[in-house]
Amino acid sequence: MAPETDTATPVHVLDNPVWAALTGPSSACAEAGPAGLAARYVADTSPFVALADPEDPAAWADLAALAGPGTTVWITGLPTPPAGWTTEDSIPGVQLDGGAVRAGAAPEAVRLGPADVPEMLELVGLTKPGPFARRTVELGTYLGIRHEGRLVAMAGERMRPPGWSEISAVCTHPDHRGKGLAGRLIRAVAADIRERGDRPFLHAAAANTGALALYESMGFTLRRRPLFIGVRTPDRAA
Repeated sequence: MAPETDTATPVHVLDNPVWAALTGPSSACAEAGPAGLAARYVADTSPFVALADPEDPAAWADLAALAGPGTTVWITGLPTPPAGWTTEDSIPGVQLDGGAVRAGAAPEAVRLGPADVPEMLELVGLTKPGPFARRTVELGTYLGIRHEGRLVAMAGERMRPPGWSEISAVCTHPDHRGKGLAGRLIRAVAADIRERGDRPFLHAAAANTGALALYESMGFTLRRRPLFIGVRTPDRAA
């Protein structure tokens, strides 16, 4: 799989997917900065923030005003934080296009909602698929598979830029791996995405080779290699 070359100026909604989502289909879940140049998801849904233009110092100032001093936020892409900001973590990632993935229903899957959140959080805590909070389930459709009443696998949607939907929180209990549960859930979520006319995509940590092998076998193709960056806003006294 050969990645597209990243460019300094975004030319596609997936080059700045959080901004495209928060100013588009996911605007009901967004909080904007006072200047309208930065945005973040509402509390307990997603830790990601976005800038209208990562090269614009005014956008970073707007994000600092939105987040508050000394606050750690997560941004995706290839941004360079300005002076005064501290990079606390950086995770190499991949962005995969699911346009070629074969979608299909999973008859055994059940739709998950707010009542299922305690079990979802327990499964996420065990498997570490990425950020998932108390209200993340509000961002899109989440499907799960139960065994003897216990939630053992799930997958759902997070970022929703125009025309696209990110498959996220893909995880399987260690006792139930190797049964194809994750693949069936991914195809089922992709089927829902396609039904409303969108195209699936996903993000993953580049080091998660096992998951990447599964995604590639399903037809996902590498689009770009962003970073997931945890940055701390400047202290007011700085």
